[in-house]
Amino acid sequence: MKKNKVFIACDSNNISKVKKIVKYANHKNLIVGYKFGLEFLNSKNGREFISGLKNKVIFGDYKISDIPNTCKGVLKSVKDLKFNYLTIHINCGLESLIAAKKVSGKTKLVGVTTLTSLNNKSLKEIGFNKKVKDLVYHQAKLANKAGLDAIVCSAQEVKLVKKVFKKEIITPGIRFNSNAEDQKRVLTPKRAYKNGSDWLVIGRPITKGNLKKNIKKLIDHLTFLNYF
Repeated sequence: MKKNKVFIACDSNNISKVKKIVKYANHKNLIVGYKFGLEFLNSKNGREFISGLKNKVIFGDYKISDIPNTCKGVLKSVKDLKFNYLTIHINCGLESLIAAKKVSGKTKLVGVTTLTSLNNKSLKEIGFNKKVKDLVYHQAKLANKAGLDAIVCSAQEVKLVKKVFKKEIITPGIRFNSNAEDQKRVLTPKRAYKNGSDWLVIGRPITKGNLKKNIKKLIDHLTFLNYF
C-alpha cells in the first residue's frame, strides 16, 4: 500500500492547539510532516516547541526573501532547529538562492514559486507581466539552476514544473471541495497526487474542527477514489 506524504500546516500561535495537531493529525496510511509558518515561528513558545520535537519531519516555512548575506544569515541562525525542509522565495534572485543553498547543510532548501493566493489579475496588480503558469515555469528553471532541493507550487502547475525541475514538489492550496477561502489556485488531494505532487500541504481542511474526523475524511477521499 502506497503511503502518501502530507504536511499538516500548524498555522497558529496557540501552543495548545499545535500540540494537539502534532499528537492527533496522523494516520498509518500517511507519511505526515508538520509545517510551521511565521505565525508560530515568531510566537513566544514556537522555537522552544520545535526544538523539542523528535523523530518528526519538520518544515520551517520562513519564506525567506532578502539579499544574499541576509538569506545566508537566516539559514545559519536556525541551524540548531534542524529543519528537514525550509522555504525561500525564488523571487529573491539567483544570487540569494545560491548563497542560502551553500549553508543549508542537511536541510532541504525549498523554493517558493507564486503564492496560491495569487492569480493572473493579482500578478498584474503588483507589476508582473507574465501569467501565473509562465512565471512559475520561469521560477522553476531558476530553482533548478540554483540547485534547490524542492519546490512549492500549486497543483495546477505541477505537470509544467516537472518539465524543468526533477526533484521534490510540495503542493499547498489543497481543498476537499470548491471552498477555496483566500486561495485562488486549488485542487483536491487526489488531483494533486495524480498531477505528480510529492507532498501536499493541508491546513484548515484538517486543523479546523475535529482533527481525527478530518484526517479520516482525507483517507476516505483518497480511498474512495481508489488512490491507495
